Amino acid sequence: MNKRTTYKKLIFKIILFTLAISLSVAFLYAQYMKQNAIEKLTKVDAKKTTQLVFQSLYSAMEKGWNRDDIDKIIHRLNNVDENMIVNIYRGDIVSKQFGKIQKDYEEIQKNKLIQKAFKNTEVLNIVDDTAIDYYYPVTAQNECLKCHTQANTDNVLGVINIYYPIKDLKVSLSSIINFFLIFTIVFSLIIFFALFTEFDKYLVKPIKLFINNINTISNEKNIKKRVSLQNNNVEEIDSMQRVFNNMLDSIEFQFYYDSLTSLPNRKKLTEIISENENGVLIIVDIDKFQEINDLYGDNAGDEILKETAQILKNNIPINGAQLYKLHADEYAIYYPFDLSYNEIEKLATHISQIIDNTTFEIEGTQIYTSVTIGVAYGNLFLLNYADIALKLAKKKKKRFLIYDSNMHIEYEYEQNLHWTKKIKDAINNNMIEPLYQPIVDTQTKQVVKYEALMRMVDRNGEYIAPIHFLELAKKNKLYPELTKIIIEKTFKKFKNFNAQVSINISVEDILNEHIHAIILEKLNQYKLGSKIVFEILESEGIENYEEVKHFIKEVKKTGAKISIDDFGTGYSNFEYLMKLDVDYIKIDASMIKNIDKNKNSKIVTETIINFAQKMNIKTIAEFVHSNDVYQIVKSLGVDYSQGYYFGEPKKLD
Repeated sequence: MNKRTTYKKLIFKIILFTLAISLSVAFLYAQYMKQNAIEKLTKVDAKKTTQLVFQSLYSAMEKGWNRDDIDKIIHRLNNVDENMIVNIYRGDIVSKQFGKIQKDYEEIQKNKLIQKAFKNTEVLNIVDDTAIDYYYPVTAQNECLKCHTQANTDNVLGVINIYYPIKDLKVSLSSIINFFLIFTIVFSLIIFFALFTEFDKYLVKPIKLFINNINTISNEKNIKKRVSLQNNNVEEIDSMQRVFNNMLDSIEFQFYYDSLTSLPNRKKLTEIISENENGVLIIVDIDKFQEINDLYGDNAGDEILKETAQILKNNIPINGAQLYKLHADEYAIYYPFDLSYNEIEKLATHISQIIDNTTFEIEGTQIYTSVTIGVAYGNLFLLNYADIALKLAKKKKKRFLIYDSNMHIEYEYEQNLHWTKKIKDAINNNMIEPLYQPIVDTQTKQVVKYEALMRMVDRNGEYIAPIHFLELAKKNKLYPELTKIIIEKTFKKFKNFNAQVSINISVEDILNEHIHAIILEKLNQYKLGSKIVFEILESEGIENYEEVKHFIKEVKKTGAKISIDDFGTGYSNFEYLMKLDVDYIKIDASMIKNIDKNKNSKIVTETIINFAQKMNIKTIAEFVHSNDVYQIVKSLGVDYSQGYYFGEPKKLD
C-alpha cells in the first residue's frame, strides 16, 4: 500500500527539500568564493607586501648598507606582526659576487618552493585556510646591474619569502551582490520547479482526472458509477473522492431506494426486471391504508409500513426473491425465475395469511390490517399486468388474482370509461387549456410566433398531454368540443397579444360543418386573420381535396395562413402540396430529432427543404431539442424552428 500524505506535509517537504538544496548550493558557492579569494586576493595582497619589502631593502642597499643592516630591516619587519615572517634568499649570481650565506643555501636546497621561485615563478603556497606562504622572485633590472655586475637583465637575483595569516580577507561588493542575486534566482527556480513538479503530480493531475471522472459520470448519467483515482497518495484528494462518492451513494439511494423502509423502489425493480428473461412479480397492497393514516395519524402509518416491510422480508419462503417498496402502501416481491401456477397460488395465500395474522401495536393501540395481492409471471409487462391484477382483485374483493389476458380487456374497458368521464368533466369544468410553445427564426433565434397546444388540467393542477386522451375523445365524439375550446381560447388570448399563433386542426375538423363554421365565425369576429395559422395534420392524409381547398380559400380571404403539420410521415405527398395553397410546411419530429446522427433523416429533410424553397413555401423544424440538431437545421436553411431547445409549452402572460 502506498504511503499517504497531505498537502500540508507535501508543502513542508518541498520547502525543506528546496531549503536543503539552496543551502547546499550557497555553502558550495561560499567555499568557492573563499578559495577564489585566497588564491587571487591574497596573492595580490602578498605580492604588494613583498614588493614593499623589496623596495625597502633596495633603498637600504642603494645607500651602501651591508648584509647586517639588511638583516636588521628584516628583523624589524618581522616584529611588525608577530604572525608574519619575512625571509630573503640570495641566488647563485649574488652569492658568487657577494658571498654565500650558508643558512640560506641549505634552506634553498631542501625547499622546492624556493627552487621553483628561482626559476622566475611566483609561488603561492596555501598552508591551510588560515595562512599563506608566498615566494616572490626578484629579477635584475637595468639599475640593478650597477651593483650586480655579473648579472643580466631578468636574471633572478634572489627570492623574498613572506608568510602571514589570512585575516580580514577583503571581497569585492560586486561579488557579494552577484552571489546573492544568483542565490535568489537559483532558490526561486528550485522552489518553482519543485512546486510545479510536485503539485502537477499530486494536485493538477489528480484534480484533472477527478474532473474527467465526474464529466464521464455526468455525460453517461450513470449514478451507479463511482470516481476512482488510481495511485492517489494525497489525503485531500482522497477525501474529495470519498465525499463525492458518498454523495453519489446518497443520490443513488434516494433514486433507487425508499427512504422510509430502505427497500429498493419501483425504479430499481424496473431495471432488475429488464435484466431477466422470466420471473414472477407479486404486488402486495395494504387495504384501506388511508383510513389508518386518517384515524391514527401519519406516524402510526409509517410504523405499520416499516413493520410490514420487515414481516414480508422475514417471510418470503423461496430463496432468491427480493422485496421492493412501491408507491404509498404497495410492496413488490420479485422472483427472477419461473414458478409453477400452484407455487404462485400457495405463495400469495401464505403472504396474505401472514399479514392477516399479524397484530400491529402502535403506542398501546392494536391495529389489524389485511392485504390484496396482484400477481403476474412471464417476461413482458410484469409491472403493468401485476398492477391490473391487483386493481381487479380490489374491485372483486379477492385476496389475490393472478393475471391472465382476459383481465387486460376488462381493465382497458374500465380505463376507457374512466378517461371518458375525465374528458367530459374537463370540458364541463373548463379544464381544457391551450399552452403556447415559441417558434423562432432559425437564423436569429428570435421568437416570431407560437403554437397553441392542447392540455387537460387534472385535479392537482398538472397538465396532461393529449396523447393520453385524444384518441379516446375521438372515439366518444368529444373531439370537436375540444377543438372548439382551443380555438375560442386562442383567439381570445391573441386578440391583445402581438404575435402570430398556429392552431392545430385535422381534416376531420375541416369536414365538420360545426367546427368549419366556428373557425370562420371567429376569424370574422376577432379580425385576427393576419395572426392566425391553421396547421392541418398531414399524418392523417388528405383525401377530400376539394373540401380542403375550399376551406383554405375561405380562411385565406381573412388573411389567415395554412401550414401542413407532420410533413415527412407516412402520408407525405408532394403532389397535393402543389395543389393546395399552403404557406408553411412543418417537418415531422421523426425527421428532426435524430438528424444529427441519422444520415437518412438529413437527406429526406434536405429534399423537403429544397422542394419547399422552389415552391416558395416556408419550412418549420419541430422537436429541435439540442444545439447539435439546431446547427444542422440552420445549415440546411430551415426558416423557422421549434422545440424544447428554445422553450417548452407554457401559458402566456
